[in-house]
Amino acid sequence: MTNKKGKILLTGEQETLLIPLYSKAIESQRPDSIFVDQKAQAILEQVEYDFVKLKVPRKTAIMLCTRAKKIDAYTREFLASYPSSVVLHLGCGLDSRYTRVDNGRVEWYDLDLPDVIDLRRTFYTETETYHMILSSVTDLGWIDRISPRGRPMLAIAEGLLMYLQEAEVKVLICSLQSAFPGCDLVFDAYSVLTAKSAKQHPSLQKTGAVIHWGIDDAAELEQWAEGIRLKEEWYFSQAEDINKLGLGYRLGFRLAGLFKTAQKAHRILYYNLMGNSR
Repeated sequence: MTNKKGKILLTGEQETLLIPLYSKAIESQRPDSIFVDQKAQAILEQVEYDFVKLKVPRKTAIMLCTRAKKIDAYTREFLASYPSSVVLHLGCGLDSRYTRVDNGRVEWYDLDLPDVIDLRRTFYTETETYHMILSSVTDLGWIDRISPRGRPMLAIAEGLLMYLQEAEVKVLICSLQSAFPGCDLVFDAYSVLTAKSAKQHPSLQKTGAVIHWGIDDAAELEQWAEGIRLKEEWYFSQAEDINKLGLGYRLGFRLAGLFKTAQKAHRILYYNLMGNSR
């Protein structure tokens, strides 16, 4: 839906898409930016919305941009090793990762809810190698629409799994392992304490989004099925871009790096899902 000026109007549910998009756009405009996303800026220019209402703290913008940059790096590393592979981005929202990392050979699938993909199609166009799937991530019928045909595969879930119940996360990961044995999986996760306290975040209060799942021990997922292997647990305090931030933020990240509880509050997990022989 558009207004008289031709700008796009969002539904209440679609407002949640704006938090990462707005964070990337405002960070891109900073002279000391740690992340540049020109597509995010272009999309926001076409949306009619009072972005001040989102109340996105600078710290949140830094975290979201750092997360995106690290997952971009993981994806580029994967594509460097397997140029003609398959990448699946679950809960893609309006993110432009495909355009940021596309090597011209990867086959890419972006998946999200129907109303999100309908909106996404306003800004992105499908091709022979770029596909958009309309589905809830928990409605696993979408799995049949992806055919790696023996090619290596990377699945990405950014800012998604914490909104699911633990049982739903387990079914999803085990289903990925069963359907695409050997695939890699990258996602960010909250600790149990962070998941419980996240409802106090001003942006989430505004959009009404609810956090459900957190995990303290990343190795716990290896017990969900034979063949699940943790490759890396990456903490935000490890980001090189910390050195570009102001003194207060640098100290905050350095201090967090001294305590495991603070490190695990929000981090990125990388797994390999080998075939389950059970």
